[in-house]
Amino acid sequence: MYVGGVVILKGSNTRRIAFLTFSSSSFPSSSSPPDFLNFAMPSDSSAFRFRFVKVVLAASIISKSGKVLVSRQFVDMSRIRIEGLLAAFPKLVGTGKQHTYVETENVRYVYQPIEALFLVLVTNKQSNILEDLETLRLLSKLAPEYAMSLDEEGICRTAFELIFAFDEVISLGHKENVTVAQVRQYCEMESHEEKLHKLVMQSKINETKDVMKRKASEIDKSKIDRGRADKGGFMSLQSMGSGKIDSAFSEMSISSSGSGFGSGSGFGLSTDIDSFSTKTKGRPPSSATAPPKGLGMQLGKSQRTNQFLESLKAEGEVILEDVQPKAGQPKSAAPPLTDPVTLNVEEKLNVTLKRDGGLSNFDVQGTLSLQILNQEDAYIQVQIETGGNPGILFKTHPNMNKELFSNNNILALKDTSRPFPTGQTGDAGGVGLLRWRMQTSDESMVPLTINCWPTVSGNETYVNIEYEASEMFDLRNVVISVPLPAAREAPRVNQIEGEWRYDARNSMLEWSILLVDNSNRSGSMEFVVPPADPSVFFPISVRFAATETFSDLKVLNIIPLQGGAAPKFSQRTQLVTENYQVVLEGKVALITGGAAGIGEEAVRLFAANGAFVVVADIQDELGHQLVASIGSDRVSYCRCDVRDENQVENTVNFTLEKYGGLDILFSNAAIANGSTALT
Repeated sequence: MYVGGVVILKGSNTRRIAFLTFSSSSFPSSSSPPDFLNFAMPSDSSAFRFRFVKVVLAASIISKSGKVLVSRQFVDMSRIRIEGLLAAFPKLVGTGKQHTYVETENVRYVYQPIEALFLVLVTNKQSNILEDLETLRLLSKLAPEYAMSLDEEGICRTAFELIFAFDEVISLGHKENVTVAQVRQYCEMESHEEKLHKLVMQSKINETKDVMKRKASEIDKSKIDRGRADKGGFMSLQSMGSGKIDSAFSEMSISSSGSGFGSGSGFGLSTDIDSFSTKTKGRPPSSATAPPKGLGMQLGKSQRTNQFLESLKAEGEVILEDVQPKAGQPKSAAPPLTDPVTLNVEEKLNVTLKRDGGLSNFDVQGTLSLQILNQEDAYIQVQIETGGNPGILFKTHPNMNKELFSNNNILALKDTSRPFPTGQTGDAGGVGLLRWRMQTSDESMVPLTINCWPTVSGNETYVNIEYEASEMFDLRNVVISVPLPAAREAPRVNQIEGEWRYDARNSMLEWSILLVDNSNRSGSMEFVVPPADPSVFFPISVRFAATETFSDLKVLNIIPLQGGAAPKFSQRTQLVTENYQVVLEGKVALITGGAAGIGEEAVRLFAANGAFVVVADIQDELGHQLVASIGSDRVSYCRCDVRDENQVENTVNFTLEKYGGLDILFSNAAIANGSTALT
């Protein structure tokens, strides 16, 4: 008679489970069963028979030539041993079978082809073949879940993820009772506490960054004020900030008192920053009189700030360092006035470029404004010179002498006995004297063109972006913002000329070039993201500034009206972008179910990006209301029930006849009563 038991055999680094069988003659005669817990192995080893538990020895993915890509062993097995077993497998495999098994003298191979590879389970010959086939089917479902592609490159890239998944399916050689969804959940190991901790840490990091930038800005401002106090003079003409001067010409009125135009805001001016907030009584800035010791402490603080910034970079934080302004160029405010008379020339550029080339919109709006410090310098006339651009139309303020401007390019009040308003009564941003506008369809006038080429290759999208700048202007602080598909990770940038930053919150890639001049009139970058529709990368937004303008307006002279020397004056010139985009111009989109809900949002999005849109729906009233609210001939409505083949065909024909093509089909129709849409 044989009696069975279970023992654990301890090896050098593993434990093996084995069944133990032995003959009853090996024990002394006794009416009670043997004590297995205190059992001592008899000297007669021949009385024992060991039978190992039926297990899966290894799970592997190999090429058809026998190259091992991934292999996970579940028993103590040397590398040479498993490589030898897997190398012999291709010679044993037959052809024309989807999944089967082969046996050798020692092991059994249970396998299944997955495209150009083999998924193989190596088991002992005593294992349960039905259970092994079930395990094989589960692993074959997991492989596409984790591998980006079922080829050698895709498997090798996700080798560790596949090993972790295999471990969740097979434990100590035995199959676990799990599903694909459970394996995915176990491998993700999501923790609410961990997410909360990361959010708290990110909040602290963001707060520290804000404090760092604020302190750095204060230090820069202190340096600028100190340099201004040391020089005792005014900065360069190009040091003007980006303050906006919005002159409302219709609100200007002449007062009957001796104050000329009344208060400093008599022209109805508005400004969105404190461009000229310094008082005009000659009082120096408070920081200019600070003791040197305080400035020394601020320099030390700047050093600590830089050290903290470097530590953040070392930890992997993606930080966009702000372009530090030169001395006399604060970032948030224009410098205070020091010259008696200052004239500001500002042009705002609005450009819409088509994705496939061509110009959809080009509009330049310019303003010339005047700022005067002292009342005695307000009795003046301004002589200017324009670049002679025939496409620019100049308009003077109604209270200006139009005839004098037309004949002599002199800006003067109709009533020469009254002065211009000054800034002494408040922080006036200046008074508007002249404005102009230019519109053109000539693409050569565009200062910066952008070409974007998205290409889908396998499981990745390669995006190549190129800029070309004209020789008209030197562009400063160029930022090209490209929208990206929502993703957990930043894009992989293969090549770039300049700097880049990934804005995860807005899913935006920002390409920054500090200066575009004759040394870099063209440049390119390439980045890689997961597969995405090419329309996702539009509209592309562009920002830049320049110290030259399209009008090329220059102030030649200041003419005093009360005799004496002409007051000293300065000119500040700036060209800025207000809305500069590359859009989906010319694309034709057909959106079903587009009268409401997500479809309506899609219609508005495509229309805003310059595409032609056909709204297809069965809700006629909502469809016509949507087209009317957009108010563009680029959007049309066509009644269509997607369950009716004739109506679908008529809608497609309507789109082709009206817009000459169909590029994008966006299906958003809701199907009721168990019906199905035509496909």
